[in-house]
Amino acid sequence: MKISELQFEDLTDELMTKLLYSDINDDHEKGDCIMVFGSSKAVQYRLPRAIQLYQEGRANKLLFSGGVAWNGNDLPEAIVLKNKAMELGIPEEDILIETISTNTKENILASLLVLDRYCDLHKIKRILIVTASYHMKRTYLTLKTYMPSWIEFSLCPAEDQSTKQDNWFLNVHGRKRVTEESRKIISYIREGAIVDATLP
Repeated sequence: MKISELQFEDLTDELMTKLLYSDINDDHEKGDCIMVFGSSKAVQYRLPRAIQLYQEGRANKLLFSGGVAWNGNDLPEAIVLKNKAMELGIPEEDILIETISTNTKENILASLLVLDRYCDLHKIKRILIVTASYHMKRTYLTLKTYMPSWIEFSLCPAEDQSTKQDNWFLNVHGRKRVTEESRKIISYIREGAIVDATLP
């Protein structure tokens, strides 16, 4: 069954879990860059995962993507992430930033230019992707739509407290996030904004 064939009214907990969380496991491959998608809590949950990958030698560059300023902060997500990464010992020369995007699609489009300027896009073979586990499926489909076809991706989800595969349905916040995310994926595929895929 294709994701585009799903109906909103048929989205059971089981279907949404299958839609968002299936096939997003880390393949443990090395890459050219670790790309971190910004969010209001990216410093808390996504940055530690990215630093772990960097310290394990999985890639020698970090790309922080995001132009939104959260929680009364004057700085965009990417700069907040960069500053915190440097506080934690990551050398500035190993950090790239993209500060104009406001959503997932823009994260990817705006990052293409950054990657080309600093890494030569034609030389990039694999990017390690760090975002929340519930957001990873849409991120991956958007990457498959807009990134060059020769680039492969290792999906390295970062877990927060309320949207894990085994607990999102136990709390109001997790249920809201997962339901909205499931509807977004179906809608964007139907609109042609992201590629369709087979439901696992």
